[in-house]
Amino acid sequence: MAPGEEDYLLEMRGIVKLFPGVRALDGGELKLRRGEIHALIGENGAGKSTLMNILLGIFPPDAGEIIFMGKRTAFKNPHEALTSGISMIHQEINLIPSMDAAENIWIGREKHFSRCGFLNIKSRYRAAEELLERLGIAISPRTLVQSLSLANMQLVELARAVSYDPRVIIMDEPTSSLSDKEIRFLYRIIRELSGKGTAVVFISHKLEEIYEICNTVTVLRDGRFISRCPVSELPIDELITRIAGRTITEMFHKEKAEIRDTALEVKSLCAGKSFQNISFSVRRGEILGFCGLVGAGRTEIMRGIFGIDPLDSGEIFIAGKRVRIRSPKDAIKLGLGMVTEDRRSGLIPILSVQQNISLASFKAYCNALGFILTKKENHDAREKADQLAVKTASLKQVIASLSGGNQQKAIIAKWLLTNPKVLILDEPTRGIDVGSKSEIHRLVSRLAKQGLAVILISSEMPEITAISDRIIVVRNGALAGEFQQGSVTQEELARRLFGA
Repeated sequence: MAPGEEDYLLEMRGIVKLFPGVRALDGGELKLRRGEIHALIGENGAGKSTLMNILLGIFPPDAGEIIFMGKRTAFKNPHEALTSGISMIHQEINLIPSMDAAENIWIGREKHFSRCGFLNIKSRYRAAEELLERLGIAISPRTLVQSLSLANMQLVELARAVSYDPRVIIMDEPTSSLSDKEIRFLYRIIRELSGKGTAVVFISHKLEEIYEICNTVTVLRDGRFISRCPVSELPIDELITRIAGRTITEMFHKEKAEIRDTALEVKSLCAGKSFQNISFSVRRGEILGFCGLVGAGRTEIMRGIFGIDPLDSGEIFIAGKRVRIRSPKDAIKLGLGMVTEDRRSGLIPILSVQQNISLASFKAYCNALGFILTKKENHDAREKADQLAVKTASLKQVIASLSGGNQQKAIIAKWLLTNPKVLILDEPTRGIDVGSKSEIHRLVSRLAKQGLAVILISSEMPEITAISDRIIVVRNGALAGEFQQGSVTQEELARRLFGA
């Protein structure tokens, strides 16, 4: 080691990666110490995922070097990286639903519990139980994964990663589907791992949690290494500037809009244990915010209105007329659009950007003989993509290759193409970078100004308080308060959310 050089557990230096027509990384860098909780951040498309995929051996670098535990390294595949001491917990759940927790934790390592070719299932359950207890995770190893909540599935993924006794754990948006209580629990585990010398790479778009849990932050932008410094020495305004390459003086943009007649009204909606006696209305030009803890019922209410889940009772009125919605098809015909919480359910990854944008309006592009009116479809998809500033080399590009923010804008474009009267947006900025968030805030504000009624579900209190005209709080499947913009603080909202 050269004099003055720091003792790093992992170094990625000058990493370059070229894809056809794209320079995904141009000098990517990451330096990680033992026991460090290190934030890796940047806008979607900045190169974070590509850098991690190169570390794990999914892609070979075109230039640069990786030094792990003092040795120059180039893993051939993720399994080699895993057995060498680098685990990754992906944002998307990567478990086998039909298997139980123990099977998922020890998958591929059955030989550890076998003797003379026979698998000792009891021994495997015992090992899984000891691991889960050590981490403080209250899940039975015999529980089928398909019966677990999304949050508990993530904890099983965490247990599997820890079971390899890794020196480095990469966590990609680990809190995106967790409640506040579950996030605190995850933080405790991360700090315990850090205290025992495990280094954690923490990838997140939630800037507030970077300041709470991380020691050091590395910023990437446009595939390039921008900076690395202690979190405590970097003010949040400066961090945002480094991420976006520009000063974002107005993160939550809100234009004044004329509030017009009622677009949607619901009365006494009920659906089993999910929610009871829900009544509210939203007007044209209005952004109606819905906030609540995970599992409070806010998403379930919107799924019921949109016809995804059945309602037990209640009435729905659109433009003053009582309607019956038995399926999303009915909802679309009546002028409703819904951007779902999970992006994966709102798009078809193998189809092009254009096909995804025209998906909900497909019937409008078929003539009487069933032939697709390609020219009209191309024109309308391009118009909406341009209107929403969807960044793509071509509308023929597969949508899975776009950044998260651009995928989200394409999904919104899909619903705008149906000419909705009411647009429901469920966590529209979850998992996207600060620049894309600001763009979506501007877009939502502009849509309301054009006369659209918008229902915005969000877990981020600064977002919900800044761009909503009215805010409705949902707790335990019931409405727990309603506020006009500017009449409530984030602290008051938090009290309502927790029933304090």
